Amino acid sequence: MIPSVNESGSRTIGLLAYLYGPGRHEEHTDPHLVASFDGMSPDPGRDPAATLKDLQQLLDQPVMALPRHARPVKHVWHTSVRAAADDRFLTDEEWGEIARRIVAATGIDPGGGRPGCRWAAVRHADDHIHIVATLVCEDGSRPDDYRSGKRAQAECRLIEKELGLHQVAPGDGTAAQRPTSAERHKAERQGRDRTAREELRETVRRAVAGAAGEEEFFDRLAAAGLLVRKRTAPSGDLLGYKVALPDDRNKDGEPVFYPGARLAPDLSLPRIRERFTSALDDDQGATPVEPPSPTGPGGPSAARRQTASAAWQALLVIEQANDAVAAAYIASAGEVLDALAKTSAAHTRAKLREAAIAFERASRSHVRAERGHDRALRQAARDLVQGGPALGRGEDGATTAMAIDMLFFLVTAALHWHAKKGHAQQAAAARQAAEHLRAAYQAAAAQPLGALYQRGRRLGRPLLQRQTTVLREAVPELAEQVLAEPGWYALAATLADIEAAGHDPAALLAGAAGRRELDTAESVSDVLVWRLRRSAGLPADTSNTVVADRRTKHTAGRTTGQAHTRTGSGRGRL
Repeated sequence: MIPSVNESGSRTIGLLAYLYGPGRHEEHTDPHLVASFDGMSPDPGRDPAATLKDLQQLLDQPVMALPRHARPVKHVWHTSVRAAADDRFLTDEEWGEIARRIVAATGIDPGGGRPGCRWAAVRHADDHIHIVATLVCEDGSRPDDYRSGKRAQAECRLIEKELGLHQVAPGDGTAAQRPTSAERHKAERQGRDRTAREELRETVRRAVAGAAGEEEFFDRLAAAGLLVRKRTAPSGDLLGYKVALPDDRNKDGEPVFYPGARLAPDLSLPRIRERFTSALDDDQGATPVEPPSPTGPGGPSAARRQTASAAWQALLVIEQANDAVAAAYIASAGEVLDALAKTSAAHTRAKLREAAIAFERASRSHVRAERGHDRALRQAARDLVQGGPALGRGEDGATTAMAIDMLFFLVTAALHWHAKKGHAQQAAAARQAAEHLRAAYQAAAAQPLGALYQRGRRLGRPLLQRQTTVLREAVPELAEQVLAEPGWYALAATLADIEAAGHDPAALLAGAAGRRELDTAESVSDVLVWRLRRSAGLPADTSNTVVADRRTKHTAGRTTGQAHTRTGSGRGRL
């Protein structure tokens, strides 16, 4: 249940005309009162003898009783209270009781013998009501409506529990501004799936992801097709910016511009500049992390490998660093998701985009991020953008699965961090992002893991038994679970590749399994495959790999005198 307290107005009759009218798009049906300050107010919707003027004069009477100079100009208080989309139908009686609780909680009509304002609650749709009140009490005093929005939110949380409604996570004031109803209706008229504000927010987020400075940021905005206006001081210093979609115009045909701060709190120019802070020499108590690999713009696959490495480093920091540093890493994780969604292939693009949009809410809290420590993640986002779009097959397709796998665990770590801090909305957003990432991973991993699975099936009994022994010796506590998973064959092929490359498979496997978050994985063998291939520097895509099969076959022949391994590659699906 979502209350929305609007700015105070000056014309009671104008607001009543809207509430009882057909709506801007004929969306209002059967407007009528469900409650009022005295329970006997005239209802222009149901009583043919009652008029809007009658109701307006009744509500305004305490205001008009004051001397003209003492009447507040902005004397109209207005809030809407909307049920969640999956809530049951509420009766007029239930909505009336909700209205009475809201005006009491906000100080509009506190009850208990204390002076209150006159108010009326109008219902003109199944899922919400509007409450209109005049901000002068019966005794001529002003109501104590300080922070009425916060108080209404708190009361709605109680109402949800008592009525068995969908429980909305409490907010903390760091969420991006929701589109107004006028913006939503405009988008519908224009045939847009989203409002201009939402489109601009996503485009600006993508433009800032991994950007090295202001010039690159503004160049990206222009390249994305946005109209950009900069605000400068008399000295020539840049103070701010605003953006518009070229085809989003007002009634006068002029572009509708939005300042960055109105898109999201962290998209104002001062907050964006914080991201460009130089890397710090001292992590001030944070867990030391490896410097980013100098991959540079080496193509999609190199960028995705770097992303997986940076995500692993960030996961350690979030678990161990102080709050300000952890908040910086979580914020930069949002940049990586934006960059990955921007450069993803068609079969993963939609879910990665949904993950990035969902995680945007999780990237902000009242814990102020201490920028500079998050340089590895920001560099990973930059490498993704500069590496260009992925084709979705071959090595860059497989490394996409590798990157998504590690980002899933990073987002899960952010979820746990927010939950421990009591950040309900952020934790819920991270959980939603993790689900989208899980779906994106399944799409990205099907082909490369299918190829590994087929290679594992072709290892032959002696070689497969050899890798089974390695598994049981390295991770005895996980061995039976892994052996029961379909992904075991892909892991067996990976262990064979590691041995062929000259590494100790048991040592690497024990190290990979000792890392965190395996308990949140649907398939432990999948996670170990990507961790091992990344740490051993193996190709992520093995569709055409035969070297490891041949060498492992030769080793097994020396050991057992038999060679049942079939060389070659195979494609398949999990």
